[in-house]
Amino acid sequence: MATGNAIRGTRVGSGPMGESERGESAARTIVSFWCSNGHETRPSFAVDAEIPTSWDCPRCGLPANTDEKNPPPAKRTEPYKTHLAYVKERRSDADGEALLDEALAKLRAKRGES
Repeated sequence: MATGNAIRGTRVGSGPMGESERGESAARTIVSFWCSNGHETRPSFAVDAEIPTSWDCPRCGLPANTDEKNPPPAKRTEPYKTHLAYVKERRSDADGEALLDEALAKLRAKRGES
């Protein structure tokens, strides 16, 4: 009598091998994208798929395009601004003084001060 595992030599969940069992793969085309650091990325796309105009470089994260001689520039990142910086962009000093005077007048009227 044989002892041991009846499914020795196979993996659980392994499927059939070869294209004859799985079906044929879609025709592919490889497109090269270059970033401003000179990195080349070569993703593959289905032949009938629309090729994107830009691609993010997986090495440095910069945008890349298909023109090796003229890659896109790096995105300019804005520095962090505080709430006060945004308020100062929208309001002039005179507007701020007027708003402060109005708010103080309301506060004094509420307290009963003159």
